[in-house]
Amino acid sequence: KQKTAYEMLRSLVGSEMCIRDSFNTVLYTGNASTSRAIDVGFSVNWAWIKQRSSTAYHQLSDSVRGANKQLFSNADVAENTTTSNMIKSFDSNGITIGDHNGVNANGATYVAWNWKAGTAFSNDASSTGVGTIDSAGSVNTDVGFSIVTYTGNGTAGASIAHGLGAEPKWIIAKRRNASGHWRVQHGALTYARYLSLDNTGGTGGDEPSVWHRAPTTAVFSVGENGPNVNTGTYVAYSFAEVDGYSKFGSYTGNGSVNGPFIYTGFRPAWIMIKNTDTADDNWYMADTKRNPNNVVKQILEANNVLAEYTTGSNKIDIVSNGFKCRDVGGNMNVSGENYIYMAFAEQPFKYANAR
Repeated sequence: KQKTAYEMLRSLVGSEMCIRDSFNTVLYTGNASTSRAIDVGFSVNWAWIKQRSSTAYHQLSDSVRGANKQLFSNADVAENTTTSNMIKSFDSNGITIGDHNGVNANGATYVAWNWKAGTAFSNDASSTGVGTIDSAGSVNTDVGFSIVTYTGNGTAGASIAHGLGAEPKWIIAKRRNASGHWRVQHGALTYARYLSLDNTGGTGGDEPSVWHRAPTTAVFSVGENGPNVNTGTYVAYSFAEVDGYSKFGSYTGNGSVNGPFIYTGFRPAWIMIKNTDTADDNWYMADTKRNPNNVVKQILEANNVLAEYTTGSNKIDIVSNGFKCRDVGGNMNVSGENYIYMAFAEQPFKYANAR
């Protein structure tokens, strides 16, 4: 059946609203208040905060694990549950933070990246026949994002329901009750190859003891190590690709200031890039709130506690339908080396204006 003009318009408007209400970057300056509301524009389920003006740990919290339970993308340490002045609550229109240096030091500048999941789910694997480990969490199937918690069983080939109803292209898993690296699976890599968000390492060889097989529309599979140590408690953030909202791909550097153009189909609001070949390159992070104009050069690194830097050879342009490398830095454009990227939309291409 052919859609009417009204139905087409309603569909387009709905898609744009879905994007605006599912991811947002917020900038703010700290004031050392013990209880400060940060307006994000929607009910947040995953908040990632980094101080820009000084050295500080990245602060990651989500509504499934609960407020004041922090993980740190730059460290392999266990979940912090003892400090009560970080991300204090998840609210109907954003988050509330305390006066901790990592989120609200007086006069310091911050960036908060925020995602919405929103629909609670749980899976009893023995009852449903989906997966082999019970899981629970929050999911937003419209934009392909879920937060899942589970307890490992140390069994090679164990599987966990992710709730997306689509194959995830990017998964990050972290042990909570003890130290352990952040394990990353990406759709552009062979399923058994992994990266660690908290360090600079490349992929190395296949290691099915971490990610046992490729994810499906129902589950992701883990080996006996990494994200499945027996009795280990875990959180996993899973992302399926959604046209016009998210893109998870790869490219090869050319070592030129006229670098490769990467087509996403939308103007990215947030981009992360990682060299998968070299063991000493960081997880490059850029967004359009900190960088409202090209060339994009205000950079943070997921594995690094350092303040935001604005110099160095890691520059890109963010354009209406993707991004283009404008420098030759190891974090994003060495000739012949391979990179993965993760991007979320500011606007779909049909609505995007030049920067």
